[in-house]
Amino acid sequence: MATTGHRPAGGGDGAGARDTLKVENPATGQLIAELPSLDRAATRELVRRARTAQPAWEALGFGGRGALMRDMRKWLVDNRKRVIRTLSDENGKPYEDAQLELFYCADALGFWARKAPKWLADERERPHSPLLWGRKVVNRYLPYGVVGVIGPWNYPLINNFGDAIPALVAGNSVVLKPASITPLSSMLMQEGLREVGLPDGVFLVANGPGSTVGSALVDSVDMLHFTGSTEVGKRLMEQGAKRLLPLTLELGGKDPMIVLRDANLERAANAAVWGALQNAGQTCISVERVYVESDAYVPFVAKVVEKVARLRQGAPGGPGEVEIGAVTSPEQVAVIEEHLRDAVAKGAKIEVGGKRPAGLGCFFEPTVLTNVDHSMKIMREETFGPTLPIMRVESEEDAIRLANDSDMGLDASVFAKDPAHAERVARRVHSGAAVVNDAVANYFAMEIPIGGIKESGVGARHGKIGIQKYAKRQNLVVTRFGLNRELYYFPYSKGSTKLIEWLIVALFGRGSRRR
Repeated sequence: MATTGHRPAGGGDGAGARDTLKVENPATGQLIAELPSLDRAATRELVRRARTAQPAWEALGFGGRGALMRDMRKWLVDNRKRVIRTLSDENGKPYEDAQLELFYCADALGFWARKAPKWLADERERPHSPLLWGRKVVNRYLPYGVVGVIGPWNYPLINNFGDAIPALVAGNSVVLKPASITPLSSMLMQEGLREVGLPDGVFLVANGPGSTVGSALVDSVDMLHFTGSTEVGKRLMEQGAKRLLPLTLELGGKDPMIVLRDANLERAANAAVWGALQNAGQTCISVERVYVESDAYVPFVAKVVEKVARLRQGAPGGPGEVEIGAVTSPEQVAVIEEHLRDAVAKGAKIEVGGKRPAGLGCFFEPTVLTNVDHSMKIMREETFGPTLPIMRVESEEDAIRLANDSDMGLDASVFAKDPAHAERVARRVHSGAAVVNDAVANYFAMEIPIGGIKESGVGARHGKIGIQKYAKRQNLVVTRFGLNRELYYFPYSKGSTKLIEWLIVALFGRGSRRR
């Protein structure tokens, strides 16, 4: 089974498995675990179990569910070394990148437990229509039942378990399908939830390929959240449409950074390097392209190249050892190389990096490119690797136009001396989120929604809608004191019809302009 101490938590959930998933450490190539891979029937059985467990979980109420989430937060902190090691081993990411994932999920467990009672409470409104005077009007939220979460390999904790947290707090049971190459941290979360007393069946992990497990979830759950590529998201949406499945999608990004001529170039360069190369560039909201006004271009490039050249890359170890880890998916290296070949063939210059380093493991050097333009794939398609293409622009207007020249619209960042000026520019960028004088940091603002526009997604995570999306809405209109027959009931009469006509004229018959 596991060859480095990893063990699948709750291995009984693999009943009905036919094949085996082999999990390798991408930084060393070492096999670290072999796990059962479910078929469609076994996946549907997990959904059945989750559906059976859900009513009792809902009945616990916000207080009971929140208490369990806070217990899980303590478990996460108590087991932080094991969680970080698991993330580093299966994903190839440095200690600090794994630590950020743990920070996010520990924060999220308490955040959603605290906010759910307010954001999912009944909403009372005073009816404006005279036909409803005296009624009580209520909007209420009810859990869907079983929520399916299909997660990606780049953030095995944040975008897998992290998306399950609000669904659980809302009263749903959850079946989580992690990426086949990074399932271990999700199984570790299942183990932790069971240890803190989560009822059996409320949170289940379904390991296996998307073609079987993911497809079975789309056909059987009551609501679905997916994080991954735009191509796969479209297929899931098409399949789910056959049964009108409610779903949200967080898809790809080609996120621009704009650096204006008066920006603090030292901060902008530090943010660009971290925002583009953190997690080896495998972040949906990472900086994928930079536009710099001409006056700032040369000094900005010099700072970025100097900083990138000093970065340490290698197999993750302890704290402070490396900044850049492995590329988790070997297939992604081929995409990175293709984009670089295309860019160089069209005139781009590689300032630093640009190749796979020698030795074991799935790595790609952190790479800075200049002389780039929009004829190149690296400026138009999601690269999802440790690359940083920088383009000179003559004006702020050119930067905005080029930033918006994309089919995607997930995140963006703008740097300028005057934050108000940068904010005005950010408001003109066509993206679902934007950050001023920073990069990527907006993901930690759980109070407000973050989600893509255009081909970057449907719906959002975080904010009120980040938990309300996991609930059905029910409209309640309650008549407490009513006559035997309302004015508009049968039988119709000339008297009631004339009275309603008088109301229409009296209430709505005046325009806004006097003649």
